Amino acid sequence: MRIEKKATLVSTSVALVLVTFKLSVGIISGSVAVLASAVDSLLDMVVSAFNYFALHNSDKEPDEKFNFGRRKLEPLAAVIEGTIISLSALFILYEAISKMVQRSPIEHLDISIGVMIASLIVTAGLVLFLQYVAKKTDNMVIRADALHYKTDLLSNGAIVISLLVISFTEYTIIDPLLGIGIAAYMIYSAYPIIHEGILMLLDVALDSESVSKINTLLENESDINSYHDLMTRRSGSDIYVSVHIVFNISTSLYDAHLVGDKIELALKNCFPDTTVHPLIHLDPYDDSEPGH
Repeated sequence: MRIEKKATLVSTSVALVLVTFKLSVGIISGSVAVLASAVDSLLDMVVSAFNYFALHNSDKEPDEKFNFGRRKLEPLAAVIEGTIISLSALFILYEAISKMVQRSPIEHLDISIGVMIASLIVTAGLVLFLQYVAKKTDNMVIRADALHYKTDLLSNGAIVISLLVISFTEYTIIDPLLGIGIAAYMIYSAYPIIHEGILMLLDVALDSESVSKINTLLENESDINSYHDLMTRRSGSDIYVSVHIVFNISTSLYDAHLVGDKIELALKNCFPDTTVHPLIHLDPYDDSEPGH
């Protein structure tokens, strides 16, 4: 099993434990901040389970129906995760405003603080694990999951601080104000996840640094006259590169094919930690010029 799929299973299991404790304590204490964190953990569990499904299916080999595989499930999962984060933030915002209007008290602060501190420790361990997997694999879904749980880590820390302040000062207004702050931060964090996922679904080109590496490789290739129509895109964890390379008209197809194979290998070596799919068109002359 890929380490990415193992990571999503760990995330789902941890979220299930956290949502059970947070929801119970949130209902008993009446704290908006704890309830907000419980709702977020519930959504974390759903999203992590969906991420496992997406990664599992994106691993399937291309077939007659999906000739290029199912890698687009990964950015789709990221967009869905970002959308769910945003929707949960709006729910938390609604609950926080309602709490400010009703001014209902918070009870059982000791239990709430204890559960949130335990949640903070568990979430910190999960974030470190997900960041390790994200760095190792550069997988978009795991990066989104790591960012999601990082926002949980920050919000859990803020909740612990607010509950401690309330226990000493009884300024309960801090609770809904913190809920509003958490909601705003969640929406802010969700935007780049949704943005990157949508761009990948639309086949955006690789970043300028990656394209520059490809251009440098082709420009330094002495066995070709020139190249044109360079196109790049990323689908899930895979990179696709398409380019036309130009030879002398007297170059044999056999020799041109050998050069094409060499360039394909060089492109794959440019991104050693990623699966690269080169598509190279062999031109006997520069057909990008007008009249050809």
